[in-house]
Amino acid sequence: MTQPEASAPCPCHSGKAYGDCCGPILGGTQAALTAEALMRARYTAYALDNVDFLYASSGDAVRAEFDPEGSHKWARNSVWTGMEVLDVQGGGVDDDEGTVEFVAHYTVKQRPFSHHERSVFRRVGGEWRFIDGELITPEAGQKGVPFVREAPKVGRNDPCPCGSGKKYKHCCGR
Repeated sequence: MTQPEASAPCPCHSGKAYGDCCGPILGGTQAALTAEALMRARYTAYALDNVDFLYASSGDAVRAEFDPEGSHKWARNSVWTGMEVLDVQGGGVDDDEGTVEFVAHYTVKQRPFSHHERSVFRRVGGEWRFIDGELITPEAGQKGVPFVREAPKVGRNDPCPCGSGKKYKHCCGR
């Protein structure tokens, strides 16, 4: 996907224009001021297939297992339809660590999926970095609703759907 115009709505669905939201962060002219801003920029990086930004905005442990081709494949084969930030703990301009719980929405072959995750962010060298993510899935039988897989089954060696860039077996599949 090409870069949106600065006045176009931001792919992260913040309600702001791309040029006032994720655009400057992805373009490298502004650092993310908060953990939430980095989370939104990372979602937008998937929507724009900007895997270099995903790598650059990750901590060392995530970088060590980052799979750029798997991340490109997920980004290219998905239509990113928006995200919702459900909870933010810490991660403000004066914090050094924070968590962001979000749901990313996307479609694959016109079938809708949701990715619900709680991500940990930490300042490294003064800049926010994605450190780890915990995939949140509904408990089978919770409130009488059986567990239904929302996404295609992930193989052990596939990229983790949390977007960490790690293989599934080394991330959320442990």
